Amino acid sequence: MDFFVMKLNKYSKNITQDESLPAAQAMLYGIGLKEGDLNKAQVGIASTGFEGNPCNMHLNKLAKQIKDNVSSDKMIGLIFNTIGVSDGITNGTSGMTYSLISREVIADSIETIVNAQFYDGLISVVGCDKNMPGAIIAMGRLNRPSILVYGGTIKSGKYKNQSLNIVSAFEAYGKKIKGEISEKDYKGIIKNSIPGPGACGGMYTANTMSSAIEALGMSLPYSSSNPAESHEKNLETKNIKKYMYKLLKEDIKPKDIMTRKAFENSLSIIMALGGSTNAVLHIIAMANSVGVDVSLNDFQKFSDKTPFISNLKPSGDFLMEDLHKMGGTPVLMKYMLENGYLHGDCLTVTGKTIKENLEGVNISVDKKIIKPFNYPIKKTGHIQVLYGNIAPEGAVAKITGKEGEVFEGVAKVYNNEFEAIKGIENEVEKGDVIVIKNSGPKGGPGMPEMLKPTSAVIGSGLGKDVALITDGRFSGGSHGFVVGHISPEAYDGGPINIIKNGDKIIIDALNNKIDLKIDKKEFDIRIKKIKLQQENNYKGVVKKYINSVSSASKGCITD
Repeated sequence: MDFFVMKLNKYSKNITQDESLPAAQAMLYGIGLKEGDLNKAQVGIASTGFEGNPCNMHLNKLAKQIKDNVSSDKMIGLIFNTIGVSDGITNGTSGMTYSLISREVIADSIETIVNAQFYDGLISVVGCDKNMPGAIIAMGRLNRPSILVYGGTIKSGKYKNQSLNIVSAFEAYGKKIKGEISEKDYKGIIKNSIPGPGACGGMYTANTMSSAIEALGMSLPYSSSNPAESHEKNLETKNIKKYMYKLLKEDIKPKDIMTRKAFENSLSIIMALGGSTNAVLHIIAMANSVGVDVSLNDFQKFSDKTPFISNLKPSGDFLMEDLHKMGGTPVLMKYMLENGYLHGDCLTVTGKTIKENLEGVNISVDKKIIKPFNYPIKKTGHIQVLYGNIAPEGAVAKITGKEGEVFEGVAKVYNNEFEAIKGIENEVEKGDVIVIKNSGPKGGPGMPEMLKPTSAVIGSGLGKDVALITDGRFSGGSHGFVVGHISPEAYDGGPINIIKNGDKIIIDALNNKIDLKIDKKEFDIRIKKIKLQQENNYKGVVKKYINSVSSASKGCITD
């Protein structure tokens, strides 16, 4: 038998070549394989496609294209599905409980089927936010030749000559509350914000993670910026065959690619792009899957030395489709590499290094979209890790510079985001610090995103006049003076529990501090009086998650 074929089917041969497993082989004949197919490498194609979300609605089609192109005289592609959750639909509802949990379900289910079925390699076709880190976590655990394919970004919507995206719909609600738009225009924005398939168009979590993963080396060049409905995305599915074959033939595995230096490349591009704070949770968890230590302090380190240069929404003016038109993520990466912000010697899924992948890329940076390093939007990164008596284990702020860098105000405390929404509508004023507790990974549960509250703040015109802090997290679409991931969370007795209405809070992103301004004696008295309400009346996956999840400061891992 051909040497390379024997090497390609490293795992599947345990089923296909063992004479003592006739029933297993009969099952494979039953799905339509021929005798010669049992000598081929089996490549699992994991799709997070489902019809209920624009980010994922086209992924099964892409998976079928990949299967048709991967299947050859050396490989056979076999599609399977895992779940997804539409954050755009669940934001502001109890359904958001399941969003971050879905990352773990995706990772666990991919790991389960690839191990159980003895697949030799893995291609994951992913769309919405948690799909990507979930798939990468599975790839890290499995450590078999793997490639991630991003489903691509959505086109911008249009209404009355205004470019729209998902955040336009959220912020329209705040404008409606304030009486700034008519009911007709409110409906017009909602109906036209999402024109078809693809992930949310700004530098929100999906595009942040796809860019970080391309810089990590786990997807093909241009995968993160090729739009969902594009010739380039279809071409990507056709080109994947030769790269999957190369990975199998040379036995290049995720742990060979996802090194410490590769994760540093991810951190650098997240800072340059002004990416979502959700990346903090996901990068830490992805690194953990391959035994690489990435901490909150690493995010601060790379934020301190990486300028924020991308004029992309939510804080900027452009969308991922505009970056694509400029030449795509590789143009930005080449610009970063030539300015010393990337490690060029890191291996990628092409079998080549980052530097080799970028050799043919011409730097044609549109300065409206990507600012020069010597004239950035902000000289340091937007992600700031804060510590203080409210957050002894850390908190994560998204400070682009447009919000200011220091905020001192008076607390308005809410037990959950639903109470906070009512407060924003009726009582929040300039100078307030909105405090939303009981929203962490255990207390939420599931650490819900606060896109609805932050959008209501922005839409009501208070974006520059209030701050919002929480033990929950934020959507990549959130902007304003916001601090999340406060650890320990309220559920675990964190000091966020003791904040009262009228207390003064100072958030200092210049000195990386967040503090409740009360004297120590009063602080200690309040801490001693904390009464934890840890009733766990949940069942099923939510109960399992509460019982196993780590704090946000550790990436919300469930290992």
